[in-house]
Amino acid sequence: MPDPSPLAVPTRFDGAPDRVALVVPGVGYTPARPLLHFARSVLLRHRWTVQELWWQLPDDFRVFEPEDRTAWVERQVAEAVDAERGACRLLVGKSLASFACGVAADRGLAAAWLTPVLTSEPVARALARAEAPTLLVGGGADKLWDRRIAESTGHEVLEVPAADHGLELPDDPLGSIDVLRQVTSRLDRFVASLATRE
Repeated sequence: MPDPSPLAVPTRFDGAPDRVALVVPGVGYTPARPLLHFARSVLLRHRWTVQELWWQLPDDFRVFEPEDRTAWVERQVAEAVDAERGACRLLVGKSLASFACGVAADRGLAAAWLTPVLTSEPVARALARAEAPTLLVGGGADKLWDRRIAESTGHEVLEVPAADHGLELPDDPLGSIDVLRQVTSRLDRFVASLATRE
């Protein structure tokens, strides 16, 4: 098999072989975008192996029924988790990735969901039954976020006032960098706390 192109973007970053974190994208929010890029940095700092999931949504995904969207995301994430042969212990996902909350709940996986789609009943129900450590991060101006639902799950919650679905502040790039720092810091504490629960 030929060597991969030197220009290819790596999707796997090795750390502890028995502690794999799967980084799951949103609709158009790839693992290269800031929230997930710095999530990867946090995980590597704590010596996790990181496997990024890059996906290509089906052309007709936007017209899928809600249950079909959930099933599609669950299938992608479950296959990636299975590929780790029991070593995957954490999911970190953005937006659409939260449609895999049921996978995390069923398999007892810790999770950090950045802007989870709390307006989706299956997502909210799965979060309510998840027993593994879970962090929920959302923006006060995000229409897909619901602080009441987030807090009702009993999980750790960080809400950033005025932040939108990208966890950015409209027309305020420097303020958005401060938000990124706040979210990254909270994620760092969450990942560090997982070691104390082992």
